[in-house]
Amino acid sequence: MRKGADRDALIAAIRLLADGNGLVVADETDSGSKEPPSKVVADAIRAAGGEVRSFVAPREGALAAWVETRARERGIRLGQGAARELATRVGGFVREGDIDRRNQGRLAVMELEKVALLHAGEDGVDETGTGSAVTADDVRALVSEVAPGSIWAFVDAVGMRQRTRALELLERLLDATPEPVLLAVLHRRLRELIEVADRIAGGETPGSLVRSMRLQPFRAETLARQAQAWTVGELSDVLDGLLELDARVKGVGGRTAGEGQIRLAFDLWISDRVASGA
Repeated sequence: MRKGADRDALIAAIRLLADGNGLVVADETDSGSKEPPSKVVADAIRAAGGEVRSFVAPREGALAAWVETRARERGIRLGQGAARELATRVGGFVREGDIDRRNQGRLAVMELEKVALLHAGEDGVDETGTGSAVTADDVRALVSEVAPGSIWAFVDAVGMRQRTRALELLERLLDATPEPVLLAVLHRRLRELIEVADRIAGGETPGSLVRSMRLQPFRAETLARQAQAWTVGELSDVLDGLLELDARVKGVGGRTAGEGQIRLAFDLWISDRVASGA
C-alpha cells in the first residue's frame, strides 16, 4: 500500500474477484480515526459491492456497554449489573497501562457465551432473547478475574487520597499480589511525593521536575498533582504508618498476623492515614 504500483495492483485485483469469492482487508488505525487509512482502496471496495466497516476497540469504562451490544446480537439476556461485572473481571475498568488489553474484547465475548450456557435449555436463553437472564452472581461464579486490579491504579488512588477507590482496588490486589510487593511500590511512591512536595515548596514547577528528577512530562504532572493533595507533614506521617504496616506484615519483633488481620491493617492505614474523605 505504500507504493503506488502495489496499491493499483490491489485495486485491480479487487475488480477481478469472481462471484462466490470473498476478500477481507484489515487495517489497524489510530484510536479516534473516523475514516479508513486509504480512501482510494475503501472507494474501490465499495465500488465492487463490498462493505467498509469500523470495528472500534472499547476504551476504559466502555467495555460494559460493548458487552451488552454483543449480548443482544447473540440473543443473550443480561440482568442488572451482569455486563459491568463481566467487564470488570476482564479488566475493562482499569485505566492504567499495566493491564494487558490484547484480546480483551475476544475474551469478554468468550466469557459471555460461556456464562450464557448456564441458562441454556428449554427455559433458558435462546435466539429470541427469551428465558431467564444472566445475573451478576452468575458472572462472579463462572468468570475468573483475568485482571484482578492494577498496582499503579492503586498507588495513584493513594496518591490522590481517594479512600473509596483505593480500598476497592486493594481488595482485588490482595488476592493476587504479595503484600511485600504492594508495600515496596507504595514506599517508592510516598518517597517520590515527599521529594516532589519539597521541590515545589522550594519554587520548582512540574515542568522543571522533568529535568531535576529526570521524569517523563506526564509522570511529572501526575506526581505534582498528587503532591498538592498533601502537606509534607502528612506525607511523613503516612510513611511512618506504612513502616508500621511493613513491620506487621513481616512479623518484626515476633508479631504475627493472619490474613484477615493484615487486610484490616491495610484498610485502617488507608482510612486513618491516607483518606481525605473521598
